[in-house]
Amino acid sequence: MNQEWMDLDTPTLLLDKPTLLANIRKMSDFAKENKVNLRPHIKTHKSVEIARLELEHGAIGITTAKLEEAEVMASAGMMDILVAYPVSSPAKIERIISLLSKGVDLKVSVDNLEQIKLLQKALEKSGHTLEVWIKVNSGLNRCGVEPGESAVELAKAVLFLSQLRVGGIFTHAGHSYGARGQEELERIAAAEAEAVVSSAEACEKAGIPIPVRSVGSTPTYRISGKVEGVTEVRPGNAVFFDSIQVGLGVADREDCALSVLASVVGVYPDRIVLDAGSKTLCLDKGAHGLDSVKGFGYVLGHPELTIERLSEEHGVAVFDSRCDLRLNDKVRIIPNHACTVANMFEEYTLVEGAFVVDRWKVDARGKRK
Repeated sequence: MNQEWMDLDTPTLLLDKPTLLANIRKMSDFAKENKVNLRPHIKTHKSVEIARLELEHGAIGITTAKLEEAEVMASAGMMDILVAYPVSSPAKIERIISLLSKGVDLKVSVDNLEQIKLLQKALEKSGHTLEVWIKVNSGLNRCGVEPGESAVELAKAVLFLSQLRVGGIFTHAGHSYGARGQEELERIAAAEAEAVVSSAEACEKAGIPIPVRSVGSTPTYRISGKVEGVTEVRPGNAVFFDSIQVGLGVADREDCALSVLASVVGVYPDRIVLDAGSKTLCLDKGAHGLDSVKGFGYVLGHPELTIERLSEEHGVAVFDSRCDLRLNDKVRIIPNHACTVANMFEEYTLVEGAFVVDRWKVDARGKRK
């Protein structure tokens, strides 16, 4: 391909290939140096090609948020999959059984008694057994049993179910995205590791082996992944990074592999308008909000601009000093949240330097069931 990316129509999702590869190597190197396994979360990129790269660089398997993502990845030959989401509906359990029937080494999150009973009842009829991982709450207060005795009680309950076996304990410190500084980030990471390791140790004291102790969250994995007793890390956003990660101090802008190419469609004395609105950039400043994230994306090369508001197809950027952009000029925007923005596009346009080098599908785009 000899096309220059500046000649592309807009909006277009650009993926800088050298930066992507560098980010994947950093995740892999961390895991090797700290003797933990790497199981990256593919909900960030939803791409078979990127997942393959992660596996080629040493990942032992992948993590998905939803069953549909797992089905897409399994159809591409990825067989070691953790579905890090509570599954209890009959329709979804039937899809679990279908994946098991195809030889997928599937793990599913559990965090309550009723759920494991429903899994057991359906699996009895199928003859399949399922590995379940107990999710513990490490401060996000979303899903998960409380660490310690509650985790032990659930693990004991699994022991009495013929079609289930406990394979691991895991957590997600998603509240790290709201950390105000490095000190708070380190506290969250320490609590994340403690919740998993203490729960696993409590289970093993009760005679229940816990082979996997897994932590996630891009902002914390390089801290919690060093704690003794942790055996696995599950970063997702670290494959791309974004403005939220920059705001947290976890990455530099140079580490951000994903950007949106947009055009100027309106020039006014106090603002410019871009052809990237909420259906492109998403109305996202992070789930927990950060004072350091201003506007709805960072316009590279134009620090004077703040994307102040979005409508569906328009991004309105204001400026606090002179702005020389003109009609049809193009800009690159680092999104606030790469995961949601990637899900808005059908493909990645891969670039190296000034040139387009490939196009990859966002294979699991829109998969949310």
